[in-house]
Amino acid sequence: MHSPSPIPPVVPAGRMAAMEQPVLDVPGTGLELRPWRPADAGALIAAARDPAIHRWNRLPVETPEEARRRIDRMRERWHAELSALWAVARPGGEAIGLIGCGDIDLAGGSGEILYWLLPAARGGGVAAQATRRVSAWALDDLGLHRLRLCHSVGNPASCRVAGKAGFLLEGTMRGALLHADGWHDQHLHALVAGDLRPDA
Repeated sequence: MHSPSPIPPVVPAGRMAAMEQPVLDVPGTGLELRPWRPADAGALIAAARDPAIHRWNRLPVETPEEARRRIDRMRERWHAELSALWAVARPGGEAIGLIGCGDIDLAGGSGEILYWLLPAARGGGVAAQATRRVSAWALDDLGLHRLRLCHSVGNPASCRVAGKAGFLLEGTMRGALLHADGWHDQHLHALVAGDLRPDA
């Protein structure tokens, strides 16, 4: 009697760590996604102090030293194949946002899209375009199968970003995340391999 063969990992261990983190263009925006640098520490501090970012994100950064340590951890987590985070910036310019894929599970083929933008980058569709670009990288280049995007039900702007980026609303997770003002229900959006079309 044969025992069932084990399910192979969706993405082999080591594939991401062997990659150099790429610089990605964001079509139609004049922006690029590049790895974070120690010189971007000021952008993390500004983000932590921004009321809109603080409301929806956990970003406990108060000093340049804390910010630089957080940037160092971004590189470490890339090599550990746990997350892939980019700075949103104009070519040669300062970081004006963060976009990436966290909670990466190579064997299971999944990850979670994360982002925030400083005020200078808001309002022009940048979040949706950057989300589509990172999603294409995660699904097509890295080889993941499924991405999720979660946000408080009290954050309709993120709901619009998810829809514009091609993520489908799958449901509401009750009491799923603790914010400063208490537990929030979260919308769960998802994108699976094959959902994104270049002409969509």
